[in-house]
Amino acid sequence: MLKLLPWMRSKWRVAGGVLLLLLLGFFTLLMARITLGYWPLRRDAGFLQIKQQYLGIVHWEVAFWVHVAVSMLPLLAGFTQFAPWVLRRWPALHRGMGRVYVITVCFVSGPASLVMAWYANGGLSSRIAFGTLALLWLGTTALGWRMVLRRQWARHREWMLRSYALTLSAITLRAWKYGIVLLFEPRPMDVYRLVAWLGFVPNLLLVEWLIRRHRRRTNKA
Repeated sequence: MLKLLPWMRSKWRVAGGVLLLLLLGFFTLLMARITLGYWPLRRDAGFLQIKQQYLGIVHWEVAFWVHVAVSMLPLLAGFTQFAPWVLRRWPALHRGMGRVYVITVCFVSGPASLVMAWYANGGLSSRIAFGTLALLWLGTTALGWRMVLRRQWARHREWMLRSYALTLSAITLRAWKYGIVLLFEPRPMDVYRLVAWLGFVPNLLLVEWLIRRHRRRTNKA
């Protein structure tokens, strides 16, 4: 029986990884569906229905459409970054998609998110939340890339895990929103203020716990 325990743990890890991948794939498809709802360019679709007062503010509109156009790239690129079998079998794919991820976050979607945060619904609390998210997203991604240049692979992995946890806030924010509305039916702006923080803070806490657990296991080994 004791000999079976390592095998069972391995199987559970594989099963957990597959389940996580399926969940990420499902929610990514939902994100793609939301994104496609804006094409061809529509000024009354989805999120824009509550942003009519900002239409005509050029830098906000540019930031919004840039964000919509490239929002799927970091999500999709992340799928190739953390699977060990991708790194072993297709290292060129890992490097290429990693560059796509870093360039998109640091030079396109990240700055656009920072502009949009200034105009977030829900008042000062939401603006601080989304502004913090955008700055952390930019900072963790830049540090992840810096660790590559320094060839500090363990630290590179940790910073990119933090970055991707923030990328996934696009998914977790909506999951929290649907759950809260389904269970409590609060006022829309109260939900918005709450999920502005819930979208990324639990993600960061979880990934930090995983990083520290991995460090402890590595040190023991």
